[in-house]
Amino acid sequence: MKKEIHPDYHKINVKLVDGTMIEMRSTWGTEGDTLTLDIDPSAHPAWTGGSSRLVDTGGRVSRFKKKYEGLGF
Repeated sequence: MKKEIHPDYHKINVKLVDGTMIEMRSTWGTEGDTLTLDIDPSAHPAWTGGSSRLVDTGGRVSRFKKKYEGLGF
């Protein structure tokens, strides 16, 4: 590998939504910096299996289904 072309890989603190602090290695920031997350696996429905549903307020889904109903989607 070529020398001096890779970013510095160091330890940082990551603050999760619930206030938990974990130590990780990253190229973000500098050694000892704190990265505060707005969304993390403990709170986001994609990881927690949340019960959010698609709300079709503008009728877009209905119009799409009607337009392409004969194609078998």
